[in-house]
Formats: sequence, C-alpha cells, structure tokens
Amino acid sequence: MNKALLTTTKFTFAFVLLFFVYLIWVAGYGTYYDYQPVEEIDLTARKEAPLKVIEDSTLSFLIWNMGYGGLGKESNFFFDDGGFFMSGDKMIRSEEAWVDKNIQGANDFIAKTPADFYLLQEVDVESKRSYFNNQLAGYEKQRPNYASFFAQNYVVDRVPIPIFEPWQVYGQVNSGLGTLTRFQPKKSTRFQLPGKFEWPTRIFQLDRCLAVHRYEVKNGKELVVFNLHNSAYDTGGFLKKQQMKYLQKKVSKEYQAGNYVVVGGDWNQCPPDFQFDKFMPGKAGVVVQTNIKKDYLPADWQWVFDAKVPTNRKTSSSYVKGESFVTLIDFFLVSPNIAVQSVQGYDLDFDYSDHQPVRMEVTLK
Repeated sequence: MNKALLTTTKFTFAFVLLFFVYLIWVAGYGTYYDYQPVEEIDLTARKEAPLKVIEDSTLSFLIWNMGYGGLGKESNFFFDDGGFFMSGDKMIRSEEAWVDKNIQGANDFIAKTPADFYLLQEVDVESKRSYFNNQLAGYEKQRPNYASFFAQNYVVDRVPIPIFEPWQVYGQVNSGLGTLTRFQPKKSTRFQLPGKFEWPTRIFQLDRCLAVHRYEVKNGKELVVFNLHNSAYDTGGFLKKQQMKYLQKKVSKEYQAGNYVVVGGDWNQCPPDFQFDKFMPGKAGVVVQTNIKKDYLPADWQWVFDAKVPTNRKTSSSYVKGESFVTLIDFFLVSPNIAVQSVQGYDLDFDYSDHQPVRMEVTLK
C-alpha cells in the first residue's frame, strides 16, 4: 500500500471513529438528561389575576399554535421532508429577522383580539431555534391583568439533528403550552399524556401534556379548561390513540361531576367527519390527516370550529397561497352544559405561524 493511500485510509478510519464516538456521546448525554416528568405536576402562576370567581355567563376563548415564532410564511422546515440526517436545502431555523417579525405579529394580534382565555401551544421561553426569545413574557405584556401559566412539553439541552450536520444542529429547546386567563384558577395542573416514541428518538422529542386549569363559577360549579397539543410525526396515529383515550376519561369524569368543560388547542388531527382536504380537494399529495372518531364522545358534546378558515399549513416549503397544502386541526371541544354562541377562524395568510388562531364565545348554561 503506497503512503498516500495509507494516509487516506487512516484519515477515513479516524473520521468514522470520531463520528461514532460523537453519536454515542449524543445518545448517552441525551438519555442521562432526558426530561421525564411525572404524570401530575402542580403549575405555579407566573402572574396572578385579580378576579377569583367567574361571574360572567358568557366567556371567550382563543387558541393558537404559535409555531415557536419560527414558522411564519417565509419558512420551510427540514424535518417535514425527513431531514433527520441532512437538512438539504431546507431551513433548520428561520432567519432572526423573520422570527422577530413573527413574534411581534403575534404580540400585536393578542393585544388587539380580546379573549378571557388564551390557550397557546409551541411557546418558546429559551430556545436556540427562536434566538432565546422569551415569547410568553411578551404575550404577558399584552394582557397585564391576566394570570399566566407555562407547562413545559419540550425540554432538551441539545436536539442533535440533522445528524450529519453537527455544526448546525437544532440545539437547545425549552418550550411548552402557555395559558393566559382573565380569571385566577383555583388549581392548575400539568398532566403527562401517555405514549412515547422508541429510544433514542424519544429523548429528543416532545413530552406531550395537558395544561388543565380549574375555575370557581358563581353558581357553585367549576369550569375546567384544557390546553392541549397532541403528537405529530406519529405514523399510524399510535401515540394519539393513547392520548385521546386518556383525555376521554378526564373530560367525561369532569362532566359527570357537574362541571363545565372546554378543551382547545392543536389536535394534530381533524374533527369528526371533517374532510381533511376540504380546502384543496385532490391536492393533498402525500399528506394524510386522520379524523377523530365520530363516537369518541356522546353526540351532545360539541366539536367547535370554523369550517371556512384553514388553521394549519404544511411546512415542506414556504407558504404560497393556493399551492401550499392547508387543513384544519385546531379547534375546541365543549361539554353539553355549554351553549356555543360563535366561532371565528382568523385568516392571517399564515404570516406569523404555520397555524392560525380560532376564537370561540360560549355561554355557561
């Protein structure tokens, strides 16, 4: 073997060995520091509200997956095209100017769109992907007299993908569910949802949860509000099935106890009987979106959504109206003892997030 070939062989062997050591370190470090919350965690208010009892019979709710400030209309997302190993020509994170624009747009919308309850998903408080901007603190400033709660569901020191690009990996994430409310709940709890991806994928994925807030109503009953974000990238819906069964038991128990129940958020699935390609028939391509089963709950429970406005766009490319696939996966579920007065989806052309907000007004019977 000539000297040049021997040198090349040694270099290749050293490179491969070093890379395998890197992979072992990543898996070991991630496993050791993996966030593993217990099923039930009491949530402490970041801020408190002066109103302790709900005396109003008519209430308003707004849901919005904020896309962590990094998935506005300009952005695509490498992981939506299977970018586990290489990012290709896709974005690992959006440009900082775009993130600033998205966060400011979200702040402005919250400031000008009143609601008694804001149920927000994918809210970053300290993440590399959103340049370590504490987004919840910004939203709190728009509603200064509201109570505020944060339920972590994505806590990883270093998300190491794309695997073959260690110099520009996704990095640190601290994100979760943010709830702003005009009333001070008597109790707020984070409930861990069941189901996990296989190791090692699970150590770098979200730990899905419910943020459940319990309020005293003047008639002696309680209003129980669920902030929800079900699993994505869940082939076959295996995780969502477990999560939905868990939710079913919880909401049924609350209603049977005589309480009012509102669930809102990003379900990562369509409402029962909603055609997932309704807004773009025949243009789904490889996109598949499942539906919640029609018999999930008794017929007097209400699935509340605005069928005229899509709430989610797919992020394999930047948003182009009429070309990017859109569907509806953000909506409410309310118990039979609540009368729905109105629901409105806001078509923002996905300017600030890959999701769009939905606002609902109800009356407690």
